[in-house]
Amino acid sequence: MARKNLMYIALWLLVQLLAEINCQMTPFKPKKREGHTATFINNKLYILGGYNAKDVGKEFFYLDFSVPFNTQNLLWNDLSNINIIPSHYDCTSVKGGANNNTLFFYGGDKHVTDFVYTFDSQSSSWSIPKITGDNPINKYELTGIIDHKGIMYLWSGANIANDAEVNDMLILDTINLVWGKGSLVGVPIASEFYGAALLPDNSIIYFGGYNAKELPLNQVYLYDTINDNWSTKTTSGVVPPSREGLSAVLGLDGQRVIIFGGSANDGGNTVKDIIYELNLINFEWRIPKTFGKIPGGRMYHRANIIGKYMVISFGGGDYDQTIESDILLLDISNVDEYIWTNEFYPPTLSMVPSQSAIPSLSTSKVSPSATSAPSTSSPSSNSSSIVSSQSSQLTTSSPTAMIGTILGSVFGGALLSFVGFFLYRWNKNKRSDSNNNQFQYDHGHEIVQSPNDEYTINHQHRSTPASVINNSGQKSTPTTNDEKLTLQEIRQEIRDLRQIILHSSKQQNRNN
Repeated sequence: MARKNLMYIALWLLVQLLAEINCQMTPFKPKKREGHTATFINNKLYILGGYNAKDVGKEFFYLDFSVPFNTQNLLWNDLSNINIIPSHYDCTSVKGGANNNTLFFYGGDKHVTDFVYTFDSQSSSWSIPKITGDNPINKYELTGIIDHKGIMYLWSGANIANDAEVNDMLILDTINLVWGKGSLVGVPIASEFYGAALLPDNSIIYFGGYNAKELPLNQVYLYDTINDNWSTKTTSGVVPPSREGLSAVLGLDGQRVIIFGGSANDGGNTVKDIIYELNLINFEWRIPKTFGKIPGGRMYHRANIIGKYMVISFGGGDYDQTIESDILLLDISNVDEYIWTNEFYPPTLSMVPSQSAIPSLSTSKVSPSATSAPSTSSPSSNSSSIVSSQSSQLTTSSPTAMIGTILGSVFGGALLSFVGFFLYRWNKNKRSDSNNNQFQYDHGHEIVQSPNDEYTINHQHRSTPASVINNSGQKSTPTTNDEKLTLQEIRQEIRDLRQIILHSSKQQNRNN
C-alpha cells in the first residue's frame, strides 16, 4: 500500500511539473494597444506600456530583430515581471546613456510619480536615476528625440497635473544626467501627439499634432540643436490633411521624411491616406508609390527604422489584430517604390525571400548620415539608426522563460526517470515474489514439475506454469492474474496522466 501511495505522489508531482513547463513554453501574445513606447536597442525592439480597454500599461516585452522572421509568426519575449514603472500610456522613450545601450523613459500619467526611469539592456534591470538641474514639470503626449551626443529633447506635450498644453523645450543629457532648457524664440504653437524626426544636420523637424483641433502640415518647424534656435518652412506639393497621432522616420538616404497614419476628427477616425513623404531639399510633399497589400490605418502607434525597413508597431484604429499583424514592415530601400512585406531579414543576411515574401525591386545606397541616425522612441514616432553588422544571435524567449524551461526540463527528466525506475523495481519485485511462492517447499509437500518445463538459465518465464501441490495436497496451476492486474493498473495510470496533461494544456491555452 505504501509503495502504491508513493507512486501516486510521484505521478502527481510529474503532472504539476509538466503543467509548469507548459506555462513556460506557451508563447507570449501581447494585446492590442496604443500610446506605448518602442525603443530599438542591440537588435531588440522593446515595447513598453500603452492603453487598451484592458490594462496593458504595465507590460514590457521585446521582439528580436537579429534573426529573420515573418510578421504572421512573431516570437515576443515577456519582461513584465521585472518592470518597475507603474501602469502608463502616452509617454516617450529613447536609447541613450554613456554606452548608448540604455532605455530612457520619460513622462507618464497620474500613476507615474518619477520623471525618468532607465533600463539597462545589458543587465536587464530598471533603476531611477538621480538627475541634477532644475526639476521640470512632468509631461506626456509628446515626442522624445535624442541626438548623436546623447542629448534628449522633449518639446511641448501636455501637463500631467491639469492636461493643458505646455510650450517648452526640456533638454536631458543622458550621459551626465543633467536637466536643461532650450530657446523658445520663434517656437511654434504648443502641440500634442505631433510627428518628429532628427535630421542629418542635427535639426529636429516637427509637424502636425493637436491643439484644440488637428494641426495642418502646410508648415513644418525646425529646431537647431547646435545653435538652439527655431525656424519655419512652408511646404508644397500634395500636402497631407491635418492629423495627430502620426509617426515619422528619416529616409535611408537622409533626404526625405516618411510619415505614416494618424488621426482626424478629434481622434475619432484614422486618416484615409496613410503614407506621405516630405522632400527635405525643397520641402515638397508627395504620396510615394507602394507595392504589396496596403494595411489598415493606425493612430498613436510607433515607427522605427531597422535595417532597410520602416517598422510600425501596434496602434489604435482600423486594424484587426486577428487578421493583421501587430508589426508592419515597409521596405523603403528603393525610393521609387516602397514595398509592404511580411518578411524581415537582418542587414547581415543576404535577402533571399521565401515564397510568401514580396520581392524587392532594388536597393538604394544608404548615406553615412542615415547610417548614423540615433535611435529614439516617442508617443507619436520613433526614429532609430540603421542597424550595423552585428552577430545574429537567436533569442526566442525571455531569461525567465529560458531558465524556467531549462530547470523544468531537468527536473522533469529526473522525476520521469525516478518514476520509471520505481515502476521497474516494483514490477521486478512483484515477479520475484510470485516466483518465490511458486517454487517454495511447504514442509514435506513435493513440487511436481514436468521435464520439459525447466527453469532456464536466462530466467525466462514459462509459457505454461508448472503444477504445484497446495497446502491441501491437491494440485493447482498458478496464474499471473496479480501481475496482469498490476500492469493493467499501471496502464490505466498512464492513460489518466495523459488525460490530465492534455486537459491542463487546453485550459492554459484558453486562459491565454
